[in-house]
Amino acid sequence: MFEQFPDIVSIEQVMQMLFIGKSTAYSLLKSNKIRHVRVGRRYLIPKKSVISFVSNSCYNGDENQR
Repeated sequence: MFEQFPDIVSIEQVMQMLFIGKSTAYSLLKSNKIRHVRVGRRYLIPKKSVISFVSNSCYNGDENQR
């Protein structure tokens, strides 16, 4: 899943991966639904965190995370 993306992705890449807008992407990070590291003003997001978020959302039937 998401083979074309690097192991550490940016907020813009998360937006592409999940087909979501910028405010939704930042909301997912700020609510810690997608694990990340903040370095200065940048967010570093492990691709595994995005995959985990998608998997958990599917299993939990959480349709509000689009």
